[in-house]
Amino acid sequence: VQLSESGGGLVQPGGSLRLSCVASGFSLADTKIHWFRQIPEKEREGIACIDGLGSEKWYADSVEGRFTIRRDKSKNTVYLQMKNVTFEDTAVYYCATDFGSFCFQHDAATYTYWGQGTQVTVSS
Repeated sequence: VQLSESGGGLVQPGGSLRLSCVASGFSLADTKIHWFRQIPEKEREGIACIDGLGSEKWYADSVEGRFTIRRDKSKNTVYLQMKNVTFEDTAVYYCATDFGSFCFQHDAATYTYWGQGTQVTVSS
């Protein structure tokens, strides 16, 4: 069971970036994926979640209207499209799952399987 994030990098304020979370060893069908982010000395913040069916999506207030989460079952991948980024979006971004189906839980402590993270830096 493995999750692997990619797509991070350096982006200017107002720019866009798309992060990918590829699952291996298991199918994302019927499994929720949650995106978190973390800055040094802060707890991981839940920012977006997509449920197992791909029909329910949850966003934190800090990214609502700017970030979009979607699933591509054929590629066993969940994407996080980031638009209109700000300096406050600078963080390491992680995807995670607990093999549940619904996006009820946004506390990082409840998630068991994590990717290695991808760094997003917003800088002019």
